[in-house]
Amino acid sequence: MVALDRLALDAVWWLVTPGNPLKDPAIYASYEDRLHGARAIADHPDIVVSDFERRRNLQYTVDTLEQLQDANPDAAFIWLMGADSLAGFHRWKDWRRIAELTPIAVFNRPGYENSAMESEAAKTLAAFRVTPSEGDLLEKEPPVWVYFNETDNPLSSTALRNKTS
Repeated sequence: MVALDRLALDAVWWLVTPGNPLKDPAIYASYEDRLHGARAIADHPDIVVSDFERRRNLQYTVDTLEQLQDANPDAAFIWLMGADSLAGFHRWKDWRRIAELTPIAVFNRPGYENSAMESEAAKTLAAFRVTPSEGDLLEKEPPVWVYFNETDNPLSSTALRNKTS
């Protein structure tokens, strides 16, 4: 996985959300199907598929990050997201707080380069952007973010789920 290699991570925690408040719940497969599908796709010893949000009854990323950090005070986190998420990041609950809580790594998705980089969040956080060659993201104090342009995976979470069906 690119994130493991490029960011020199010990592990990736894939948090399967009970539901995205910005998306129509009718588009979701059942939670159990999505959890099972994620586990089938995450065929790597350093990718841990978790139901943390469901167990904690969490809906918003900001709350998830705060609780992850409280539950794991010795761990350092980087929030991983696709460029499609960055394009709409300004619509997330307390998105500025998310950027203050942890470094963010954004991975390119075909067709989203312009909308991601022209988004309200990207413009607001522009002064905190670093290049992939500027060293260890975990050594930098948030807000800090990096954009990996060469990782143009076209698969959305829906497309990934459909591959396992």
